[in-house]
Amino acid sequence: MIIQTATIGDVILATPIIESIALADPSIQIDFLLRKGAETLFAGHPYLRNVFVWDKSQHKYPGLMHILKSIRETRYDIIIDLHRFISSGFVTTFSKARYKIGFNKNPLSFLFDKRVKHIIGKSSELHEVDRNLLLIRDIFKPVRIVKLYPSNTDFANVEAYKSVPFITIAPSSLWGTKKYPEEKWIEFIEALPVGFKIYLIGSNSDIDLCNRIARKCVKHDIQNLSGTFSLLETAALMKDAHMNFTNDSAPQHLASAMNAPITGVFCSTVPEFGFGPLSDISFIVEIEEKLYCRPCGLHGYRTCPEKHFKCAYDIKKEQLLVCLPS
Repeated sequence: MIIQTATIGDVILATPIIESIALADPSIQIDFLLRKGAETLFAGHPYLRNVFVWDKSQHKYPGLMHILKSIRETRYDIIIDLHRFISSGFVTTFSKARYKIGFNKNPLSFLFDKRVKHIIGKSSELHEVDRNLLLIRDIFKPVRIVKLYPSNTDFANVEAYKSVPFITIAPSSLWGTKKYPEEKWIEFIEALPVGFKIYLIGSNSDIDLCNRIARKCVKHDIQNLSGTFSLLETAALMKDAHMNFTNDSAPQHLASAMNAPITGVFCSTVPEFGFGPLSDISFIVEIEEKLYCRPCGLHGYRTCPEKHFKCAYDIKKEQLLVCLPS
């Protein structure tokens, strides 16, 4: 059992654990516990037996206890807990698993069989993938492969959108200070060379933002696809883009999982935290000036604590434009 009940991006960056186990021994049965909203990432996944979905929005703790009951009945040989909060630590501790692994920052990790030091910050520069793989290196050979498996149907559903050269842009993020500002995206789009179809992608909650951007960009053929496709369909679309532009957010990791070309824009956060793109063709864009206030936190805030948001507004459109392959 693998546990990662954080955000979609965190779940994607846990996939090298799956790949490592499956490549070591294909007969091992692998289950995954994640939060509601991320389960569609693993639809039809070739290496997962069961996916347990924890709905944190309603009946949160009764739901978790119901899942724990199933976990205890299964009696897993190994539980690998990637999350660092007491809820996952509770599940791991009382799972009846024979061997429990997790990070030392989990409040209940003192009850695990193996604790691994979790180091994150500008001084470590260890990617999240490599941090996760530290948990299994004594048991399985770590394989640094971030991978998702869109189906043939997923690819077929987006095929019509690939008839012309295209660029995707995911302008939103869960965190306000991770978002490259709306007007900066518009400025960048208007400076793009002609000849590309531009798709704005995201979830249902991003539809209004993408509509505003699309309305204000008059130079290009631009289409708002936010809320149109599933996560795996979006990944299938991104795979064949000329370039994918995202914030430090889940779409960046979708691109990495497809080895799709990716440019990640980092505003209040920094790539040294370990959440940068991993595709063969990947670029990181961030402010060129060293700011005293950056990074302001691991995730950022709803708004800039210093009220100026220079880490985003001072990123120049030319920094993004040079990332386009010739």
